[in-house]
Amino acid sequence: MSLLILGLIVFLGAHSVRIFAGDWRDAQIVRLGEMRWKGVYSLISAVGLGLIIWAYGIARAESSMLWVAPVWTRHLAALLTLPAFILLVAAYLPGSHIKAAVGHPMVAGIKLWALAHLLANGKSAAVMLFGAFLIWAVLDFISARRRDRLAGRTYPVLGWSRDALVIVIGLVAWALFALYGHGWLIGVRPFG
Repeated sequence: MSLLILGLIVFLGAHSVRIFAGDWRDAQIVRLGEMRWKGVYSLISAVGLGLIIWAYGIARAESSMLWVAPVWTRHLAALLTLPAFILLVAAYLPGSHIKAAVGHPMVAGIKLWALAHLLANGKSAAVMLFGAFLIWAVLDFISARRRDRLAGRTYPVLGWSRDALVIVIGLVAWALFALYGHGWLIGVRPFG
């Protein structure tokens, strides 16, 4: 479990610099240059993510059960991850009303993903993993929305067709991942 905690500290720590040390981050970007900063940030993030994946695989098999989640929470988790996928697509396909309304749809999607998985998993490793991501996503979303308000930032809308595209791509990606990818990558089949 200690490797999982280390991975979470490294990964979420790197992703929390803007929340807790925005001025320091800006100074480092000036000092290193944007590309070098992104390189260091990406390397640290990749190491943290790799540690999380590796350590969670080990910890999941060895962790104690804190509670037994009722079967219906698996169905709720599957339902909650659908809008999480749509929000993820909205983050990368600009111009939707979803992006304009939410502002930071990827972080909102991570909140839903983490909450869904926290509800459906009672093992200590799952609580550690999904609880940490949920706390981080709540803090990051609040911080990002505050930055947007202070900067007067809005996000452009390119029309309802963009929303339809976001929803269709999100729905297809969710269905493919739920039916095939989750079982293959994670070892748990949400619908099987």
